[in-house]
Amino acid sequence: MIRSESSGVPHRVTFTNGEITADADIPKIKGGAGHGFGPHELVEAALATCLAITCEMYAEKYAIPLESVAVEVRLDRGSPPDVQLVYSLAFRGALSDDQRSALRSAASRCPAQQTLTGRLICRAEE
Repeated sequence: MIRSESSGVPHRVTFTNGEITADADIPKIKGGAGHGFGPHELVEAALATCLAITCEMYAEKYAIPLESVAVEVRLDRGSPPDVQLVYSLAFRGALSDDQRSALRSAASRCPAQQTLTGRLICRAEE
Protein backbone atom coordinates (compact mmCIF):
# COMPACT_ATOMS: atom_id res chain seq x y z
CA MET A 1 0.00 0.00 0.00
CA ILE A 2 1.14 3.52 -0.79
CA ARG A 3 0.06 6.50 1.26
CA SER A 4 0.42 10.02 -0.13
CA GLU A 5 -0.08 13.38 1.51
CA SER A 6 0.09 16.96 0.31
CA SER A 7 3.17 18.74 1.56
CA GLY A 8 1.95 22.30 1.88
CA VAL A 9 3.85 23.23 -1.28
CA PRO A 10 1.50 23.57 -4.27
CA HIS A 11 1.29 20.34 -6.30
CA ARG A 12 4.07 18.63 -4.31
CA VAL A 13 3.09 15.39 -2.60
CA THR A 14 5.10 12.97 -0.49
CA PHE A 15 4.37 9.28 -0.73
CA THR A 16 5.50 6.30 1.30
CA ASN A 17 5.16 2.58 1.63
CA GLY A 18 5.87 2.90 5.33
CA GLU A 19 9.61 2.39 4.92
CA ILE A 20 10.67 4.54 1.97
CA THR A 21 9.45 8.08 1.28
CA ALA A 22 9.69 10.03 -1.99
CA ASP A 23 8.25 13.15 -3.59
CA ALA A 24 5.93 13.64 -6.52
CA ASP A 25 5.26 16.92 -8.24
CA ILE A 26 4.04 18.13 -11.60
CA PRO A 27 6.49 19.46 -14.17
CA LYS A 28 7.39 23.15 -14.19
CA ILE A 29 5.71 23.53 -17.57
CA LYS A 30 2.41 22.58 -15.92
CA GLY A 31 2.79 24.83 -12.88
CA GLY A 32 4.73 22.61 -10.51
CA ALA A 33 8.20 23.05 -9.16
CA GLY A 34 9.50 19.82 -10.67
CA HIS A 35 10.75 18.53 -7.29
CA GLY A 36 9.68 14.97 -7.83
CA PHE A 37 8.40 12.47 -10.33
CA GLY A 38 5.13 13.30 -12.02
CA PRO A 39 2.22 10.89 -11.56
CA HIS A 40 2.49 9.58 -15.12
CA GLU A 41 6.23 9.13 -14.71
CA LEU A 42 5.49 6.94 -11.70
CA VAL A 43 3.25 4.75 -13.87
CA GLU A 44 6.08 4.49 -16.40
CA ALA A 45 8.52 3.72 -13.58
CA ALA A 46 6.27 0.97 -12.21
CA LEU A 47 6.34 -0.81 -15.55
CA ALA A 48 10.04 -0.15 -16.24
CA THR A 49 11.20 -1.44 -12.88
CA CYS A 50 8.96 -4.50 -13.02
CA LEU A 51 10.21 -5.38 -16.51
CA ALA A 52 13.83 -5.11 -15.38
CA ILE A 53 13.27 -7.12 -12.20
CA THR A 54 11.34 -9.80 -14.10
CA CYS A 55 14.20 -10.19 -16.60
CA GLU A 56 16.78 -10.40 -13.82
CA MET A 57 14.78 -13.01 -11.91
CA TYR A 58 14.18 -15.09 -15.05
CA ALA A 59 17.88 -14.96 -15.96
CA GLU A 60 18.84 -16.04 -12.45
CA LYS A 61 16.34 -18.91 -12.43
CA TYR A 62 17.49 -20.27 -15.80
CA ALA A 63 21.22 -19.45 -15.48
CA ILE A 64 21.14 -16.98 -18.36
CA PRO A 65 24.32 -14.85 -18.35
CA LEU A 66 22.48 -11.52 -18.21
CA GLU A 67 24.85 -8.79 -16.99
CA SER A 68 22.23 -6.04 -16.96
CA VAL A 69 19.02 -4.90 -18.57
CA ALA A 70 18.09 -1.32 -19.43
CA VAL A 71 14.42 -0.51 -19.88
CA GLU A 72 12.80 2.60 -21.31
CA VAL A 73 9.06 3.22 -21.01
CA ARG A 74 7.07 6.09 -22.44
CA LEU A 75 3.41 6.93 -22.29
CA ASP A 76 1.98 7.43 -25.79
CA ARG A 77 -1.34 9.23 -26.17
CA GLY A 78 -1.07 9.49 -29.95
CA SER A 79 -4.24 7.48 -30.64
CA PRO A 80 -6.96 8.90 -28.37
CA PRO A 81 -8.81 7.60 -26.49
CA ASP A 82 -6.29 4.77 -26.26
CA VAL A 83 -3.15 5.21 -24.18
CA GLN A 84 -0.15 2.98 -24.78
CA LEU A 85 2.85 2.25 -22.60
CA VAL A 86 5.62 1.59 -25.10
CA TYR A 87 8.81 -0.04 -23.84
CA SER A 88 12.19 -1.13 -25.08
CA LEU A 89 14.59 -3.61 -23.52
CA ALA A 90 18.37 -3.60 -23.94
CA PHE A 91 20.25 -6.63 -22.63
CA ARG A 92 23.96 -6.81 -21.80
CA GLY A 93 25.77 -10.09 -21.59
CA ALA A 94 26.90 -12.98 -23.74
CA LEU A 95 23.37 -13.99 -24.70
CA SER A 96 22.19 -16.19 -27.53
CA ASP A 97 19.25 -15.15 -29.69
CA ASP A 98 17.14 -17.79 -27.92
CA GLN A 99 18.06 -16.37 -24.50
CA ARG A 100 17.21 -12.83 -25.62
CA SER A 101 13.89 -14.08 -26.94
CA ALA A 102 13.16 -15.92 -23.69
CA LEU A 103 13.94 -12.78 -21.69
CA ARG A 104 11.60 -10.69 -23.87
CA SER A 105 8.89 -13.29 -23.42
CA ALA A 106 9.38 -13.32 -19.64
CA ALA A 107 9.27 -9.51 -19.57
CA SER A 108 5.92 -9.51 -21.35
CA ARG A 109 4.48 -11.42 -18.40
CA CYS A 110 5.75 -9.10 -15.64
CA PRO A 111 3.20 -8.53 -12.86
CA ALA A 112 2.93 -4.76 -13.41
CA GLN A 113 2.18 -5.27 -17.10
CA GLN A 114 -0.47 -7.83 -16.22
CA THR A 115 -2.03 -5.34 -13.80
CA LEU A 116 -1.91 -2.43 -16.24
CA THR A 117 -3.32 -4.38 -19.18
CA GLY A 118 -6.04 -6.13 -17.23
CA ARG A 119 -9.44 -4.70 -16.41
CA LEU A 120 -8.44 -1.97 -13.99
CA ILE A 121 -11.05 -0.33 -11.79
CA CYS A 122 -10.28 2.61 -9.50
CA ARG A 123 -12.76 3.13 -6.70
CA ALA A 124 -12.91 5.30 -3.64
CA GLU A 125 -13.53 3.63 -0.30
CA GLU A 126 -16.21 5.23 1.80
